[in-house]
Amino acid sequence: MSGGVLRVVLGDQCSRALSALRGLDPARDTVLMMEVMAECTYVPHHPQKIVLVLSAMRHFARALSARGVRVRYVALDDPENSGTFRGEVLRAAAALRPERIVCTHPGEWRVLADMEGWQEAARVPVEIREDDRFLCSLPRFRRWASGRRDYRMEFFYREMRRESGLLMDGDRPAGGAWNLDAENRKPLPRGLRPPAPPRFPPDAVTRAVMALVAERFGAHFGSLEGFAWPVTAREAEAALRAFLRDRLPLFGDYQDAMAEGEPTLFHSLLSTSLNVGLLLPRAACEAAEAEWRAGRAPLNAAEGFIRQILGWREYVRGIYWLKMPAYRELNALGAGRPLPAFYWGAPTSMACIAAAVRQTRDLAYAHHIQRLMVTGNFALLAGIAPEAINEWYMAVYADAFEWVELPNTHGMAVHADGGLMASKPYAASGAYIARMSDYCARCAHDVKDATGERACPFNFLYWDFIARHAERFARNPRMAMPLRTLARMDPARLSAMRARAKAFLDSLA
Repeated sequence: MSGGVLRVVLGDQCSRALSALRGLDPARDTVLMMEVMAECTYVPHHPQKIVLVLSAMRHFARALSARGVRVRYVALDDPENSGTFRGEVLRAAAALRPERIVCTHPGEWRVLADMEGWQEAARVPVEIREDDRFLCSLPRFRRWASGRRDYRMEFFYREMRRESGLLMDGDRPAGGAWNLDAENRKPLPRGLRPPAPPRFPPDAVTRAVMALVAERFGAHFGSLEGFAWPVTAREAEAALRAFLRDRLPLFGDYQDAMAEGEPTLFHSLLSTSLNVGLLLPRAACEAAEAEWRAGRAPLNAAEGFIRQILGWREYVRGIYWLKMPAYRELNALGAGRPLPAFYWGAPTSMACIAAAVRQTRDLAYAHHIQRLMVTGNFALLAGIAPEAINEWYMAVYADAFEWVELPNTHGMAVHADGGLMASKPYAASGAYIARMSDYCARCAHDVKDATGERACPFNFLYWDFIARHAERFARNPRMAMPLRTLARMDPARLSAMRARAKAFLDSLA
């Protein structure tokens, strides 16, 4: 059969609302979905992420077929699989001879660069449609960013609140304040046990994918045991309902908390479903707002959740597409140290690092404070090369796609963009981790010590970091307080901490 439209659906686009599917004619059009080796290996993805994406794709293809849509599905173990998007698009175009190819704007720069070459390679017109599942279009974000010297999420978020109408009372924010983050910084009280999130046992489709992934990617960092992510829209909607009912009411209070043995706390675990396309962001935000308006969740919880999606998620996507491809090469602090082996599971005496890496290995998940203030904070203080920590985040988390991961790493975790996103580095000593977690109680190090034999590495690394970049930070008003403390510090104490930092960093494998 020839003619019709070849409609390409990528692995993070498993959504019936996808723009590439709009106007589909089941009698003439074909949907192309491709599992390709290049996408599984451009970084060594966690096996659970590969299973998540491939299983979601296979379930979505089945759902399309059940609606009478013709699907050309290329499985990873298809002997004719070329291993690349372009190879499969060209193979489909040669076999089907479509009138044109329609696709939706991808989430990653390298995929867009490849996609923009399909028309010439296939000799078929290619239409790349906007991904309007997001709440802010890329042209809209560019208009917001135009003429700004820096890009603060808070101001973007306020505009998105006004435009979306979410958590608004007329032209004012519900409750009178735009941002309730100050109410969302409580450590988890002793004895409070968060409810377990829902689990979605693998069905036959997912089990087949798991066997394939275990065979082909068994050497990748991470465990497949216990895989329970949503892989269909129905499961994602069930996960959203469970979060709203069981965890949203306390999510706001404890969203920055960390606790040994409590990897998920009150977090939603919906980022995988959002980023793969199983759940639409507006629907998630509206559902959380409805819980607040019905009196079932406090405002700080609903606002905190909505800010993560309407504010932060949309904002980092805008930054990514505004500044790529040069953004990924930024290294404002000149960091160049290799990634320590404990990021890949080697033993470490630091309890907080060990806990974050262990749950990352087991679950392909860590919440935002673990990523920012434990693994990210260490990378910042130690001067880990941005490309090294960036690749690690991309490799180990099930929700990691470059558009969302790279700005979070470069802009927030390691300040590689020099302050384009964040007005100061998110650097902290061990005191922050002690305040927000119980990790320090069982650590080999003393969180109150910065120079002794059991000194917490975050303490001496913090002051070494401040001293190392003092000249640069002198131009930043938000760094005035640590610089004043540094200036008053006993030179012998500072020297001792910097010597400890050097010896510690030199000892890392």
